[in-house]
Amino acid sequence: MAADSIFGYPFRRLLWSPPVFREWSGSTAHMDWLESPNAHIFKINVPGFRKEDIKVQIEEGNILQIKGEGGKEREEAHAAKDTVWHVAERGTGKGDFSREIELPENVKVDQIKAQVENGVLTIVVPKDSTPKPSRVRNINITSKL
Repeated sequence: MAADSIFGYPFRRLLWSPPVFREWSGSTAHMDWLESPNAHIFKINVPGFRKEDIKVQIEEGNILQIKGEGGKEREEAHAAKDTVWHVAERGTGKGDFSREIELPENVKVDQIKAQVENGVLTIVVPKDSTPKPSRVRNINITSKL
């Protein structure tokens, strides 16, 4: 049985990673994905990141790409040169993260909104309630090509 028949369309890129898909790397940024009647809502923990450190964009028509760079590096840069770290449990590496999510077709990608507040990035992707034209296209059959 194919993976697509087990898991719904929007979850393929989350669960079955193509080579270009990158999971969270070096970060504990966890994500919740909620769906309301009017929108898909993503909530991502991004403590230590400012809005300038985060990039949210759409690629290839319906791929939501979220990247964060520099959270941990910035914090370490502010520490004095003679500062001694006794414990560092809040993350390893640079703290950068990246994730790509294949959105369903019934969304309004031109109306996506994002906000960072209290260490949580919230992305709201409105749904498109207008019916889409059928993707079925009849092909004329002839006796010769």
